[in-house]
Amino acid sequence: MSEHFEKVKNYLLELGVSISSEDEKEALVVVDDEDKGIKNLIIDCEDPILVIEQKIMPVPEADDTCFKRLLQMNRTLVHGAFALDDEAQNVLFRDTLQLDNLDLNELEGSINALSLALAENANELLSFSHNQ
Repeated sequence: MSEHFEKVKNYLLELGVSISSEDEKEALVVVDDEDKGIKNLIIDCEDPILVIEQKIMPVPEADDTCFKRLLQMNRTLVHGAFALDDEAQNVLFRDTLQLDNLDLNELEGSINALSLALAENANELLSFSHNQ
């Protein structure tokens, strides 16, 4: 098991998030903190970076307004950004952090940024997800 993977797992346990699954070989964990709106958040140690990614919703059908608003929302996010997956099928929240100097506060800040982004934009994100 990589040193970074073990450190990230320990930080997650300190933060009180629930690890719902892990793949030691791939150095990734899936976590939940439903009080913060976090479900199936993937945290992947891809040395030299930590990738934090959560599916938000399927991409709405041909809705340029949605994409424009997502870009505008990105401007207000503390960490991370809304993005599309490789197949452009899903809207994700994604953040990356350096593993070499990662600390507990930085990981907590990224997780809290996701929670805040969801809380602040919940109504719009829900309305976009209903337009599929």
